[in-house]
Parts: sequence; C-alpha cells; structure tokens
Amino acid sequence: MGGLEVVTVDNKSALKEFVELPFTLYRDDPHWVPPLRIAVKELLDKAKHPFYADAETELYLAQRDGKVVGRVAAILDRAHNRFHEEKAGFFGFFECVNDPAVAKALLSAARQWVLGKGAEFMRGPVNPSTNYECGLLVDGFDSDPMVMMTYNPRYYAELMNQAGLHKAKDLYAYLSNANTIEMKKIDRVADKVLKTTGVRVRPINMKDFEAEVGRVWEVYGAAWARNWGFIPMSREEFAQMGKEMKMILKPDLVLIGEVGDRVVGFALALPDVNQALKPANGSLFPTGLLKILYYQRLVRSVRVLALGVVEEYRASGLAAGFYAMLVRNARKLGFGDCEMSWILEDNVLMNRSLEVMGAKRYKTYRIYEWN
Repeated sequence: MGGLEVVTVDNKSALKEFVELPFTLYRDDPHWVPPLRIAVKELLDKAKHPFYADAETELYLAQRDGKVVGRVAAILDRAHNRFHEEKAGFFGFFECVNDPAVAKALLSAARQWVLGKGAEFMRGPVNPSTNYECGLLVDGFDSDPMVMMTYNPRYYAELMNQAGLHKAKDLYAYLSNANTIEMKKIDRVADKVLKTTGVRVRPINMKDFEAEVGRVWEVYGAAWARNWGFIPMSREEFAQMGKEMKMILKPDLVLIGEVGDRVVGFALALPDVNQALKPANGSLFPTGLLKILYYQRLVRSVRVLALGVVEEYRASGLAAGFYAMLVRNARKLGFGDCEMSWILEDNVLMNRSLEVMGAKRYKTYRIYEWN
C-alpha cells in the first residue's frame, strides 16, 4: 500500500488539512470554485451547526508517507432514517488523488463506521445531506458549477466503480436563458391558474425575513415529502440555511404562493454567487471580501434551487405561475443564464416540461450506494 493509512480527524491541525486538501488537488483546474474556508468549517462544526442535532459524523484523512492524499466524512443522518424508515449510512466531502487504493481505503473506513452505527448500506456523496451540495459530477465538466452545486475531476466516477459502489440515482441540471424563453404559452397558463386557484404569488418580505422563513419551512416538508432522498429539516436548520442565503438572495427571485394566510408553495432562485467567490480563492481576508463584493455586482446567472407546491394544488399547474414570475423577474433584474437543478432522473413530468420550454440538460450528478 506504499505507506498508506487512514486516520480520524481528531484535532485542529487535522481539521485544517481536511479543509485544505481540495485547494491542493484542484490548484490547476480552471472550473473548480474554491469554497470559503470559514463556511466549510462552520458546516463541519458538530458543536454549533444545527444539522448535527440529529446526525453524527466521523471525518477521515488518507495519508501516504505523511502526505494527505484523500478525505471523506462518514455520516449517520437519523432524520433521514426516521423519515424513510430505512437504515442508511452516508459518505460525503470526498476528495482523493487519482489512486483506487486510496479511494477504496477511505470509502471502506466510512462504510465500516456507518455499519458499526447500525446502517445496512452506505449512500453518497452528500455534503452532509441532500439538503446541501450532493452528488458526484459524471457529465458536464466543461463549465463551472453554479451556487451550491458540486464539482469534481472526471476520474472520481471510476474510483467509485473500482471501490465497489454502484449507481443509486442520477440528478440532472438544465440550462436555459431568461431572455430567450418563449413566454406566451407559459404566461397564458400561469395567468389562468392564478385566477382559477385564487393563489397570490409575491416576493419574500425582507423586513419580516425570519417569520417568512418560518412560513416557508411549514410548507417545505409537505411540498417535497414524496421526493426520493428528501430529508425533513428542523426549524433551526432551515433558519440557518435561510440566514446564509439572506446575504445573496434577491427578493424578486424568492416567491411565496398564498391562499389567504396559508402558504401553498414557494420558489427559490439564487444569483450564481460562485462567480464572485472564485476570485476570492477561499479567503475573506485580506482582499477576498472586497473581490466578492465587486464581482457580485457583475453576476448575470441564476440558479433555480427549489420550486414546490403542496399536493392539493399540484395538479392545477400552479408551478407554471411561479415559473412565469421567476422568468419575468430574472429578466427585469438583468439575469440571463438560468440553471434548474437538481431534477431527479425519473421525475418524468419535470424533465419533459423543462425540455418543452427549451432548457438543455447539461450536467449529470450521481448518487452512489455500497451495500
């Protein structure tokens, strides 16, 4: 094994190596977007981040002759297992040199840990759940990832295959442009739906942000409950995610649908802040924050992260009402390229709808399993 060993991350020095590894691996990759180191540390903070109130993790580093050559997190998500009534373990934050022995050693360590916690199989990558960045990029390596989407070298898929993992599900990303979408038919459907259902679609009220996030949280579970891989989020975890997004969101791209005082659906699109993060190279100081603020003003791409409607309104076509307003508002704000992601490969209705509207499937992400 050439001096290969897998060790747990049990001190600040090892955690720093865990966070820093991608900056070495991707140094010469033109499409990698360096995450903010401070944000990665916050996401891994078991003492403070609300995800860990209902989950456990163990972080591992692979070392060869004293040099870090890979990393992985083993994850037990109790919220997932309760909701889906299964005994799943997960892995995430996987990064590795192009060496099957290293990948197998890391994934085996993660698998052994989750099995030891009562899991019957392991699934991933999720960082640290499907509510965050997830999936391994297997197609579409010729462009940067958009906000909250993953990126990795081509060889990762082969590392998974050689380690014994197999495909569980593919997730698709579609690309369109707000300025070229033919809106006549969509507008006609949207106007009719809003009139017949009595649903009012409005932008989020930033002056009442915390309460608005709470209203959306109440409908979040109902709108997505039947989706494969869906994991209910605690109010605290949802609020934390809202707080993080608040800094970059545009109110006209966060839409809430109401009947009276009841929220029946919402849509969320975010400016592609990755375009502003990239020049900062993972650091806020001394000049990273200034670069982010400067480039954020130049962002002209947007990603639609979520568009959900409670079941009783789903057949009405209310999604078209949200979509029409998102496109109109994106145009008004000067956005062009628009990514819709991620969409499950077997969500036939959504995939067909996007293709009919002229969107092009341009990236594929894969969730793997190891039984």
